[in-house]
Amino acid sequence: MKLNITIELRKKGNWYLARTPELDFISQGRTKEEAKRNLLEVARIQFTEMKEMGTLEDYLLECGFETKENDIIPRAEMIEFEKSVVSV
Repeated sequence: MKLNITIELRKKGNWYLARTPELDFISQGRTKEEAKRNLLEVARIQFTEMKEMGTLEDYLLECGFETKENDIIPRAEMIEFEKSVVSV
């Protein structure tokens, strides 16, 4: 099965942080590429463990996805990101 995800990248000091908001997974690396590679490895490990425990479909449902046959389908589609300012 394949799943399309969004990867957010941020820089904090000397580290790059990579996060996928759909799954709430996060990783870091010394370069953008390393942070992204590490994030994909985190996802692979998590999915492997969830499959073994029988909880993968429940987790995907909780994250807003459903599985149909061999496809993982988002129940809502991300259409835009926007930065904004809020008064606090």
